[in-house]
Amino acid sequence: MDFIWNSLILLISGVFFLRISGRKSISQMTIAHTIIMISIGSLIVQPIAEKSVTKTVIIAGIFILFTIILEFLQLKLNFMEKIITGKSIIVIDNGNIDEDNLKKLRLTVDQLEMRLRQQGISQIDYIKSATIEPNGQLGYELKREYRPLTVGDFEKIICSQDNKNKVTNNNIFSEVKYKHMNNTENKKLK
Repeated sequence: MDFIWNSLILLISGVFFLRISGRKSISQMTIAHTIIMISIGSLIVQPIAEKSVTKTVIIAGIFILFTIILEFLQLKLNFMEKIITGKSIIVIDNGNIDEDNLKKLRLTVDQLEMRLRQQGISQIDYIKSATIEPNGQLGYELKREYRPLTVGDFEKIICSQDNKNKVTNNNIFSEVKYKHMNNTENKKLK
């Protein structure tokens, strides 16, 4: 019966500590976060069979405190972010694959192409730049001519069309200009 209470205490404390540690998904975890979370998982299972529940909860708390300290250091010190998390690495620059950086990442061109296809990109030439982020995800920016039309772009087009119409309609020479063009066309038709 004692193991049931121990299990409940460990589960509740595990949920509590993971809630404190943050909302990062597994894909966003750094190597340090992953090691700490795996360690906590292993740590929580052990005391169910043994009798060191208090010690386990304290150790899990220390692990989470260490995770929070690492995150704080990354926020405050740029070089710590580079050491702990790493930086993004460019794999495509202006439509050209950087094979040296792919080798550093131990990533093949086929694996890169697979990631691009998953993002709906059918040609490498469409990409202005692409990076592999510290969490392993692909980040990219399309060249201007291949970007989808946004609401802001559409509004600019509409506004520029409206402004052209206003200039044409408000211009005191437009009547003469267009009247002259209509007269010329009428003379050609006769």
